[in-house]
Amino acid sequence: MKSGEPPVSDDEKRSTTGAVTRRRALAAGGALGLASLAGCTAFDVATGGTAEFASGTATVADATLSETGYELNDVTDDTVSREFEVGGSTREVQVTNAVAEYDKAVELFGERYQAAVFAAVATPQVEVLGEAFNPIADLSADERAALIADRYEGVSSLERGSEYTTTVLGSDAQVVVYSADGQIEDTGVSVELQFHVGAPVEAGSDFVLPLAAYPASFGDGENVRSMMNGIEHEPNEEN
Repeated sequence: MKSGEPPVSDDEKRSTTGAVTRRRALAAGGALGLASLAGCTAFDVATGGTAEFASGTATVADATLSETGYELNDVTDDTVSREFEVGGSTREVQVTNAVAEYDKAVELFGERYQAAVFAAVATPQVEVLGEAFNPIADLSADERAALIADRYEGVSSLERGSEYTTTVLGSDAQVVVYSADGQIEDTGVSVELQFHVGAPVEAGSDFVLPLAAYPASFGDGENVRSMMNGIEHEPNEEN
């Protein structure tokens, strides 16, 4: 367990007859929500109040889950707010991302742990003075890799490897494969890891980012590709 994190509850840590030991859902907001707005001061503040942007949800089709062996961990909303000052007026901008996280278990020490992780992150386009911005476009592949690397402990020796292109929501998405050393959380077991870090694709008024990580011994690359191909998007009807 990482320093400063709350202890794992009995509901989260169960025997092999139960579900997998669960970890918190991917916290994307700090890195994604306002990344591309950091230097922007061109908000229209005439209307005042809070400018709110909320994404729809990207999930993986049930049929794909059956084929790949992944199970849904959780779907969470991740909201981040920031205040901007323009011409002496302050405007709050609030961005809500949706994160669907899936996992595949491995049995260790009589318990099952979340060893392989797949996440589909939906983040809204942010519109400033009629211009749309992609909140994750400014993140490099290395920075996107860090989002999924946080699912493991002691990650080091991150090395960029091969690339491939696959279909995500009807669009071609470039995927970068990384290798790294790390530990399956709460186990102390060291493994070689592989990360599959997709480029964000446009989905209506959102962008969807696919991310995956697994122990290299799983050889789960084809399943990860199938998971990316199986992503579905439900728009936020309030937008």
